[in-house]
Amino acid sequence: MCGIIGRVGDGDAIDTLLTGLENLEYRGYDSAGVAVQNGAGIKVQKRSGKVQELKNSINGAPLEGRVGIGHTRWSTHGPPTDENAHPHTDSTADVAVVHNGIIENYATLKTQLREQGHEFTSDTDTEVIPHLIQQYLDEDMENEAAFRRAIERLEGSYAVAVMFSGEHVIYAARQGSPLVVGIEDDEFFLASDVPAFLEYTDSVVYLEDGDVAIVEPDGVEFTDLDGNAIVREPETVDWDPEQAGKGEYDHFMLKEIYEQPTSLSQAIEGRIDPETGSIDLDGFPAGTFEGVDSVQFVACGTSYHAALYGSLTLTQAGVQSTALLANEYSVSAPPVDENTLVIAVTQSGETADTLSALRKASENGAQTVTVTNVVGSTASREADDTLLIRAGPEIGVAATKTFSSQAVMLTLLGQRITADVRGEESVGDLSPLLSDLERMPDQIESVLERSAAREIAEEYDGSQSYFFIGRGLGFPVALEGALKFKEITYEHAEGFASGELKHGPLALVTPDTPVFAVFTGVEDEKTLKNAEEAQTRGAPVIAVCPEGHPATDIADAHLEIPEADSDLAGLLANVQLQLVSYYAADLLDRPIDKPRNLAKSVTVE
Repeated sequence: MCGIIGRVGDGDAIDTLLTGLENLEYRGYDSAGVAVQNGAGIKVQKRSGKVQELKNSINGAPLEGRVGIGHTRWSTHGPPTDENAHPHTDSTADVAVVHNGIIENYATLKTQLREQGHEFTSDTDTEVIPHLIQQYLDEDMENEAAFRRAIERLEGSYAVAVMFSGEHVIYAARQGSPLVVGIEDDEFFLASDVPAFLEYTDSVVYLEDGDVAIVEPDGVEFTDLDGNAIVREPETVDWDPEQAGKGEYDHFMLKEIYEQPTSLSQAIEGRIDPETGSIDLDGFPAGTFEGVDSVQFVACGTSYHAALYGSLTLTQAGVQSTALLANEYSVSAPPVDENTLVIAVTQSGETADTLSALRKASENGAQTVTVTNVVGSTASREADDTLLIRAGPEIGVAATKTFSSQAVMLTLLGQRITADVRGEESVGDLSPLLSDLERMPDQIESVLERSAAREIAEEYDGSQSYFFIGRGLGFPVALEGALKFKEITYEHAEGFASGELKHGPLALVTPDTPVFAVFTGVEDEKTLKNAEEAQTRGAPVIAVCPEGHPATDIADAHLEIPEADSDLAGLLANVQLQLVSYYAADLLDRPIDKPRNLAKSVTVE
């Protein structure tokens, strides 16, 4: 949600800022703006709507400068208008600010500032920041001191970047909202996410809560809020800049669906050995989870479905496990102690609800692990251990390749946990599972080449509702299939445990309600019976299963998947459901990569 870009260096910053904003469009936004300065004052241009509208407004405008900040805004306080777009300035236009997060005490600060004569022109919480800074400047504080004092007054979550008139410096601070610095030889960047500047540099420093970065033409200084120097070493992001582009595909989502053979190969590389039946997860040797007597997964959205997948594999192996929505964890979490393992699943490593749940678990003494896609993310720094899914950058708002990589890595992690909790003999011979996993990238390639998803999307275009059902590990896949469909088509879709159809949802079934039934090889006869119950009430049934499966005899349509271990079959079915969602949304001419009201990374609770 929201995006920040900043740049300090030689030459004009405008093109770099606009490129950065375009690279951040996937995060979700409803307005955009930039501010630059060349030593003679700050110039601001901002617009509600898309970055292209901002670019159109800049054409011919006298806007240039070596230092600049930009922002894509997701509306929280105030509607998406030109006035509410960032950057915001003080009344003298000597201070410009961009901000992600929520200032919880903004109303109190705004009242105090108004009493001191400040006039506000927007409905945002952000505007209090430049006015606070202006207040301290009026008290004869230097720029840096005024910035630090203003930041001290803020309560809530924030990533803030500030520019002062006449000074070629960007001041930045973070608390609860991601911020990363990019370092090149003679150019420095600041952003909410690495893809903003990935084409310029892969050397990054992730700021931690309480950090301040002072970005100048000759380098970056890192301090705490009190001004004490701190050390933050650069890391190299192992992402190819070309991965952040669409290439030959019409949409990032389709590109990322087709990248799953590669992303899964990257996820398992060096981690499995089918011949010996062994798993080697970096940082998780035998005995890592000795003493654990229960496991809790916390996650949101697609990551929650992956967490549910991981939880079910553990439960089936005899380990006490549950998957919980991270945004409900603060009010409904089961008790935890030092024998509880809490696994936070988050693609970005910055999901606010998941971070909150992770922190609560840590405070109560639980052992914590995060499963994430981003090196150096907040979750990876705060958890006791990190398991990277190595999926590469995912730009489409609707998660695809990260779900499959998360589910696979949680399946492997589950084997390590089971061996430590119940003994090595409890996991049995893993060679068949690992052999199937090694074949999985090729099997997904086969699914992609032969899928009938486009034809099925066309056949059922215009239906009233779309139901997805599955049993066991097919259940989280059904939930994920429905989520993908509703996210990008805007059509009504719901996922159910197969057996739950007759406990209420069957009342909604009509001939205008196609039912996608996922078969994983576990109790398929029961899922088939549930599908037939819907079919007898007129609903068309689309079976997602291997060729020759009994379901193909009764189904109205078939999405074929290869034969696979039951722990993995659902993930092959998931690829077919992703394709159905994509083609259905394309038929409806939806903005597939940027669905309305949604953001890639939800960084506020």
